[in-house]
Amino acid sequence: MKKAIQILGWAALIALFAMTALPCLGADSAVLRNGFSIRHERRQVIGTITRLFVGGDDSSFVDIPTAEIDHFEAAPDELPLHLATKVPAPQAQHPMDLNEVVRTASGTYRLDPDLVTSVIRAESGFNVRAVSPKGAQGLMQLMPQTASQLGVHNAFDPQTNVEGGTRYLRELLERYNFDLIKALAAYNAGPHRVEQYGGVPPYYETKAYVARIVRDFNRKKLAATAAAQPQVRKNAANKSSATHAPSTKSPKSSPQTTPKVSPSPAIDSN
Repeated sequence: MKKAIQILGWAALIALFAMTALPCLGADSAVLRNGFSIRHERRQVIGTITRLFVGGDDSSFVDIPTAEIDHFEAAPDELPLHLATKVPAPQAQHPMDLNEVVRTASGTYRLDPDLVTSVIRAESGFNVRAVSPKGAQGLMQLMPQTASQLGVHNAFDPQTNVEGGTRYLRELLERYNFDLIKALAAYNAGPHRVEQYGGVPPYYETKAYVARIVRDFNRKKLAATAAAQPQVRKNAANKSSATHAPSTKSPKSSPQTTPKVSPSPAIDSN
């Protein structure tokens, strides 16, 4: 009897390991220990990281330390507007969706959401209550003086923190003519240090910080490009097969503000 119980225990353990090792399909929410909820289509465990794919392809994802994930739960379905108006407001407060917070702030200040997400990951590891030894607070690690200047009265409030940090990043990009490297260096070490040294200050911490964000941001853009290639080839094939179709011009759209990404700064190990 005891041996049978042990066999059942090992079987359950193996099944649990298989569930965490393989990609998980379906619309779920990853509830983090800090209270955030990240809606995703599927997820995959890669070492100590859980990759949450927030889109229908592999081009949009967020890497979260697995230890920071409290649990997963089924994401609620979105109701049609005529039905949603009849549903009373829930009494319990649901975790905030980080993706929506980032999308809203990025749209307001015309920045790439992937860039803002990369900054959050480097700054706080998605920890809402993060506090640095120097006193920087929240997801985007705002110093109290900077937060006050940006109108952020509670740096631990995720929405106002991300909105203030995104606004500050936009201001730095404009200040340095959209040179992403200088803007990130100023975000980390302060604009006075960037202007003192005419670029990235000779601090290991700042150089590593800038390189980490640029590497993460570029990796996401490369993944998006790779995911778009099959669709580009398909569109080209459709265009070549429709040679007799009349050509039409698409309406002009305002270009998205894109920061200039220069090569990552070299990190001096000394």
